[in-house]
Amino acid sequence: MSVRHALLALLSEGPKYGLQLRQEFEAGTGEVWELNAGQVYTTLQRLERDGLVEADGSSEDGPQKAFRITDSGVQELDAWLRAPSEAASPPRDELVIKVMVALRVEGIDVNEVVQVHRRQLAEVMQQYTRLKEDVGDDDVSFALVVDAQLFRLDALIRWLDAVDGRVKRQPTQASPPKAATAPERLRRRKAVGR
Repeated sequence: MSVRHALLALLSEGPKYGLQLRQEFEAGTGEVWELNAGQVYTTLQRLERDGLVEADGSSEDGPQKAFRITDSGVQELDAWLRAPSEAASPPRDELVIKVMVALRVEGIDVNEVVQVHRRQLAEVMQQYTRLKEDVGDDDVSFALVVDAQLFRLDALIRWLDAVDGRVKRQPTQASPPKAATAPERLRRRKAVGR
């Protein structure tokens, strides 16, 4: 998540104070993602340093200092919104790492690891489904956050299903699978990026 660009987007609506930005960010994300005040002010200082925002005519620092977006900030926000997200490299995901580690650790039942995580994800998915039922038609931001989380959870459960099937089809091995050499991995990565 780019807090930097989220703050620029909020400032594109007009000058705002740091605390106001924090509140509007949290409200705009359905209060799913919290933002601490220190993070807001540190980000604002960096944005000001980079010429993307400026103080709104006040020389005071702190909560009473309003900020506005500059022309450079508008251009930065526009460029960020239009730039496709990096999809070639998979994000580092703790669940994926756990499964990869479980494959290598002697005495660990990978199927058990998969089942534990599948159950937990299904429970969280049920919680988000209940939240979705409570979302009003006017709270589009929160509904979109809930939808995104439900799709993400569904994708993880499907991935765990694929892991389960792939692991069950593998012959039992006395030693961990041989890792690809660096040149092999590089060729594969370049092929994915095409």
